Amino acid sequence: MTYSTWIQTDFELHCGIRLPQITLAYATYGQLSPQRDNLILYPTSYGAQHPDIDWLIRPDGILNPERWFIVIPNMLGNGLSTSPSNEAACGLREDGFWFSHWDNVRLQESLLTHHFGVERIRLIYGWSMGAQQAYHWGSLFPERVERIAALCGTAKTTVHNRVFLESLRSALTADPMWNGRRFVGVPDRGFRAFAHIYASWAASQPFFNQRLYEGLGYATLEDYLTQAWEASYRRRDPHNLLSMIETWIRCDISDNPVHKGNYETALASIRAHTLVMPSLTDLYFTPADCQAEAERIPNALFQGIPSIWGHRAGNPYQNPVDEAFIREAIQDLMQSW
Repeated sequence: MTYSTWIQTDFELHCGIRLPQITLAYATYGQLSPQRDNLILYPTSYGAQHPDIDWLIRPDGILNPERWFIVIPNMLGNGLSTSPSNEAACGLREDGFWFSHWDNVRLQESLLTHHFGVERIRLIYGWSMGAQQAYHWGSLFPERVERIAALCGTAKTTVHNRVFLESLRSALTADPMWNGRRFVGVPDRGFRAFAHIYASWAASQPFFNQRLYEGLGYATLEDYLTQAWEASYRRRDPHNLLSMIETWIRCDISDNPVHKGNYETALASIRAHTLVMPSLTDLYFTPADCQAEAERIPNALFQGIPSIWGHRAGNPYQNPVDEAFIREAIQDLMQSW
């Protein structure tokens, strides 16, 4: 693995604010072929940085670095690329400052074109917010993307999904450390409430009812919520968490100067062979929502993950059964068409 940064100067964000420079942090795995034709793009998901999601990059994994050159671009706001935690102005909603996937994808395109000299992407593999970015790529640069694997994500945030996201933001900012503009200390109560809400949505009812968390080494439900979920989000700056919520809420494949709000046209513009792969028990990227988009994308195949792990089925680092299912589907995707 190689970690580096790509800096672009004079970058105008979707929100209208122009930055003197913006930084994209990224990691690479494997070697770019002399023909520059073996690149897989693997964008990050909510709250994640590249070390959190690269577990599936291994010779016997879902993405094989011995065959593919895999690039993980860290999403804006995640703490490694330009984020509220490393740019004083970022994330202050009163300043009208926010990031969108229009920003993420344009910055990623600059990296691939001007640094790596890659014109065509063999696959964009994305889970959750990574899937959102994959859809945006396919719609904005249809001639450059050969395949998309969109796991547990939609091209546009639904109204119901937004309710979930607003509950996360409300929980975090209800902490007394929030002064209405930013946090003046560690939001202990906010982190705890945030984590409990997130956990309840991320896995399905059968997952909890069957106490699958005990098989992960947690003696009690409280241990699971505290040691797995709360501890994970406490690693992140709370301003970054709010920033990524804003990006997620604003996710709309058509909200850009190219498609000008025409959602149907934006989906129809995707030319990549697209695998739409929701979890059949996902509570916020529901199979019905994902299938409705698949029906509007040419060359799309809908294939649900038969799992009770809910949204987490799409990132099965603790679940070898779902990992094997996804690995086989990706192998079929790369060998077909």
